[in-house]
Amino acid sequence: MMVHEIFNNLPAMLLLTIGAYLLGVWLRRKSGIALLHPFVISIPVIIAVIKLFDISPEFYIQSNSLIDFMLGPSVVSLGYLLYKHRQTIRENIAGIMSAVVAGSIIGVVSVYLLCPVLGLDEFFVKALEAKSVTTPIAMDITRSAGGDVSLAAVSVIISGFIGALVGPLALKLFGIKDPIAKGLAMGCSSHGLGTARAIEMGAVEGAISGLSIALMGILTAVIVPLFNSLVGL
Repeated sequence: MMVHEIFNNLPAMLLLTIGAYLLGVWLRRKSGIALLHPFVISIPVIIAVIKLFDISPEFYIQSNSLIDFMLGPSVVSLGYLLYKHRQTIRENIAGIMSAVVAGSIIGVVSVYLLCPVLGLDEFFVKALEAKSVTTPIAMDITRSAGGDVSLAAVSVIISGFIGALVGPLALKLFGIKDPIAKGLAMGCSSHGLGTARAIEMGAVEGAISGLSIALMGILTAVIVPLFNSLVGL
């Protein structure tokens, strides 16, 4: 009972989140294995602790409201990077817009083409179409399309996670060294998690990736209903 009371409080849950993430960071640095993303380590640790001490998910979420609040300022802080590199963005705006438009279209069409191959019906198509944008936007787009919002949220998380892990390896494999191209690739394919990884690559990569998140959200919100009406979904 005493151990349960120690963990079942707001500061302990907040420390659990921060500690699990720092553990993941330490393990990745110690092992040198890129695939050991802090996301991979922290989630199983957190789930294990809340299950072991019978802590409700609702209480855990409530305890981490401060982290949720800080997500807002952290996203706004990307505006500084955009302002700092505004000249670079201005000089490459045509290429940036072309890449984002292509990324938005491919993100939607690829789901429509791959789901039947994998034996997935229209239910999954509508839920996965917006996988390449941030969770709040993806949930709104999916809700408007009549898809399953919960599945959409999960697909966004998985998409971001895979992009953050595989993206840098793919860029290296294909010899892509241009910082703008790197930022576009990470932002268009894996939104927030990808942008966090892009910032680690460099300031320009982070700025372009952050811009890609906003543009992808706007364009995908327009493309999904248009595409669905064209194919009869």
